[in-house]
Amino acid sequence: MTLFGLKTCDTCRKALKALREAGQDVEFVDLREGPVPPDLFAMVHRSHGGGIVNRRSRTWAGLTEGERGLPPEELVARHPAVMKRPVIRAGDRIYLGWTEAVRAALLS
Repeated sequence: MTLFGLKTCDTCRKALKALREAGQDVEFVDLREGPVPPDLFAMVHRSHGGGIVNRRSRTWAGLTEGERGLPPEELVARHPAVMKRPVIRAGDRIYLGWTEAVRAALLS
């Protein structure tokens, strides 16, 4: 299992802690330390479409109108912190966010 997020993100830290406490072997990848892997972006975009962009983030608030109009793939490549997180890859499944449904699927 791989959790993609930001090491400074409280939600990502909570998710990582909960998954490890549940006995999951989780690799953590900080989105700011390298480009978002294209295959990961494609998987997330296929399953969640435009929901990949966190329009409530501080990063989004600081973008220009022109940047906000970029295709999600380009926007996330330029500003990884605008990607909704965490993104959790578990086998061939992709989970976005740390919602009740995601917790139920991964912690049970």
